[in-house]
Amino acid sequence: MLKGKHIILGITGGIAAYKSVVLLRLFVKAGAEIQVVITPSGKEFITPVTLSALSGKPVISEFFTANTGQWNSHVDIGLWADAMVIAPATASTIGKMANGIADNMLVTTYLSAKAPVFVAPAMDLDMMAHPTTTRNIEQLRADGCHIIEPGTGELASHLTGKGRMAEPEDILAEIERFFYNNKSLEGKKILITAGPTVERIDPVRFISNFSTGKMGYALADEASRRGAEVTIVSGPVDISPSERNIKVINVESARDMLSECEKAFPDCDIAVMCAAVADYAPKETAEKKIKRENSDRMQIELVKNPDISATLGRLKKENQLLIGFALETDNETENALRKIKNKNLDLIVLNSLNDEGAGFGKDTNKITIITAKDDIQSFPTKSKREVAVDILDFIETKLHPQ
Repeated sequence: MLKGKHIILGITGGIAAYKSVVLLRLFVKAGAEIQVVITPSGKEFITPVTLSALSGKPVISEFFTANTGQWNSHVDIGLWADAMVIAPATASTIGKMANGIADNMLVTTYLSAKAPVFVAPAMDLDMMAHPTTTRNIEQLRADGCHIIEPGTGELASHLTGKGRMAEPEDILAEIERFFYNNKSLEGKKILITAGPTVERIDPVRFISNFSTGKMGYALADEASRRGAEVTIVSGPVDISPSERNIKVINVESARDMLSECEKAFPDCDIAVMCAAVADYAPKETAEKKIKRENSDRMQIELVKNPDISATLGRLKKENQLLIGFALETDNETENALRKIKNKNLDLIVLNSLNDEGAGFGKDTNKITIITAKDDIQSFPTKSKREVAVDILDFIETKLHPQ
């Protein structure tokens, strides 16, 4: 999406400038060509040497180069760019941009830019909440800037509130979303399960697993970017979709997840069963906390949870695709093929705990996709976001066979 794109990365004088280095690396990795423009105070937080080494271009800060007198044309830079991203954007820079105070190279470049401008504010919570800042941000929004909202958390002042610059990965996703033209799943309804299930023993204890939901949410975001109407049925996780129009249904147990899937599945074109559903649950859940003092041993009788994929497989119509996931430790392919047949799946995504970079909690995955016709395609270790692209590309071949 960003390959060959020209992006101006504007960096201002805030502690969040350290995140701009990560953002720069992400842009370069995505194939973009980056020109960094930094304010004089920005150089107090991150050096031009670091930024130049990563971008492959001299960093621009002044109107002309002191040693040679070479003029840095803000007009030429503005015409060159496909997008301008200012991250972090301090209260001072936002105020200058909103009021046309062109006293440094960055603001002058902003005023000359023909391309869309993305602004990622970063400041302390009181500055962020001040009426002046609010007014200036709204002015930039009215002027056509895309505001990438800051997050809430601990700030440099050690206070907690809104003002943290958006994470570099989220900024990258915002820019990619702007340039994304692939609407290959437009009009499709996709159901995705994600995360673990939690099976209660008593009010404070439960049985679960180490799933974080990262793979399921990456799939949901990618499907949404392709134009699909996406519903996630999610067990307890600490993440949220990057795409705003994804419907999230939060559940706890396997039975809760099954109930919501049975409601959503009949209207879906595609269902992707990515959740790590607990195979067993306590036969009985204690109403009160089980006291350790009452016994030297705790015995819990477990019963099988319903198989959500198999249940949907029995309900599946000819015009629907059902995709399963399998995390195995031995006899991986044989187990996956058996699951395809037993659950009436169209294909299954297999990963193994024996593969480095695969499994719960990681940012990467290594998968093999196996179809009901025993077609097998393996992929190298990739980020879960890239894996989501591979999976959906493969699913689309099922929707539109050559």
